[in-house]
Amino acid sequence: MIMTGAKAIVECLRERGVDIIFGYPGGMILPLYDALVDEKEIKQILVTHEQNAAHAADGYARATGKVGVCMATSGPGATNLVTGIATAFMDSIPVVAITGQVDTKLLGRDAFQETDILDITMPVTKHNFKVKEARLLVPTIRQAFEIAMNGRRGPVLVDVPRDLFFAEVDYRPQEVKEKIPSQPDADFIICAAEAAEEIAKAERPVVIVGGGAISAGASKEIIAFIEKFNLPVVNTLMGIGAVPRSHPQNLGFAGMHGKKAANHAIAAADLIIAVGSRFGDRQTGNISKYTQAKKFIHIDIDPAEIDKNIEGSLGLAGNMQVILKLLMRHDANKNRAEWWRQIESWQEEYDYDYQVNRLTVPWAMNQIAKKTAGKNFAYATDVGQHQMWAALHLHVEEPRTWLTSGGLGTMGFGLPAAMGAQLAYGKNRRVICVTGDGGIKMTGNEYYTIARLKLPVISLIVNNTSLGMIRQLQKVFYKERYIACELDYQPDYVMYAQSFGIKAEAVSTQEEFAHALAKALDDTENPRVIVLNVWRSFVEPMTKAGANVNEFVEFK
Repeated sequence: MIMTGAKAIVECLRERGVDIIFGYPGGMILPLYDALVDEKEIKQILVTHEQNAAHAADGYARATGKVGVCMATSGPGATNLVTGIATAFMDSIPVVAITGQVDTKLLGRDAFQETDILDITMPVTKHNFKVKEARLLVPTIRQAFEIAMNGRRGPVLVDVPRDLFFAEVDYRPQEVKEKIPSQPDADFIICAAEAAEEIAKAERPVVIVGGGAISAGASKEIIAFIEKFNLPVVNTLMGIGAVPRSHPQNLGFAGMHGKKAANHAIAAADLIIAVGSRFGDRQTGNISKYTQAKKFIHIDIDPAEIDKNIEGSLGLAGNMQVILKLLMRHDANKNRAEWWRQIESWQEEYDYDYQVNRLTVPWAMNQIAKKTAGKNFAYATDVGQHQMWAALHLHVEEPRTWLTSGGLGTMGFGLPAAMGAQLAYGKNRRVICVTGDGGIKMTGNEYYTIARLKLPVISLIVNNTSLGMIRQLQKVFYKERYIACELDYQPDYVMYAQSFGIKAEAVSTQEEFAHALAKALDDTENPRVIVLNVWRSFVEPMTKAGANVNEFVEFK
């Protein structure tokens, strides 16, 4: 079928199952918008800023496991996508970004809004393309989706000169076939047997589950694996939800601000089995101390991750579901009673006491955990202290219901990601977004889109009149020399939300919060905002710099 390049792109998106595109128009991308005017299967969502389009596509992808799609015009439109693309890249999230570009005859002439977005995004994309011939449009779009989803997932950018949207293209439908994982060869099976033997021999093993396990859809296999081998499991920030928080073998979040019991277990372990975790610095702290007197088994989709941060691992690179099923073929040593007694002792010793007489963020997160237990909710966060409190005190029970910026640590991520996820979930699940008084100033205008679309996102703004994590770092590392972190002049966040037509209220006590949360949970058809006015405090635990993961800062 002969059609315009713009129409052919829409057909490619439809065959890839795309139902939502997030974007912002401009002259060079307008032909693609025009091709969507009568489109019934694909909804275009107009955001308030291109960065939010990328974050929303990212949130959609995290919630569904599908490719999130965003688009923007050339020049500032394209460059505004970059932070969102980088966020997706660092967390291995599949996103396809389509940018308009000046006409092919104007390339390299410094035309109005011409920017070399390929060179700009090369370090933060899995791959990127500049299409210069109309005949390459269809295969390039298809290839972009293949690259985004295959192997270790990630964002792909396709830059399209405006004149190619108008050019004639021969589009022929293509059936998208699901790829079947390749079967392991004999050497790999031997390696898996060696790993299973190490697990059976270990006296103090710990499993670390990262975001790669969620991308792989391997939660069921991980649960079966830890149950058969009687293994304690911890999760990285990105791995939250891979194993239900309520599972008796789940010790919770580990790392720089991880639970003390989880960190003590890692420090004392004689074998670490990492599933979909890259051993990031926030997870390990001092590498030499972290690796002391330990063996490592590293399971990951990406062979480049094996031995990248921790050398000498027994590496199993490939499809995690296949690898875990291979391990399950072997006999398990379940006699680890002494190890479990030690772990339970740490859990009892460091159990968090929620019996406080004032409104605190941990207390509020615990209340949310109680009120949403057994119900269909997802949780999005921005970046900062509130993110760590949410990771520590919310109870996430399912994969793809925890949306946070891990690798890049992008302030402003939470609200647009929550919006993208809410559009993906529809009425099947509701999103609670936790953000801070710093991050909400960056992307809070997306309340406009949330209100316009009547998305029932519950948004909590932690108002501690400070950039809390910056202030915490200045206390620990800069002798309490506070600068550029205390936000003594604050807007009225209630009025801000109300200006978009969203019901909002501020709370300062436990009773006020409980009442506001109940009203927000009952109002299932509309967005709600709750502003938590809390005193300045610090996230605990926090590991010491240059120390082992079980050595903690003492706050006074």
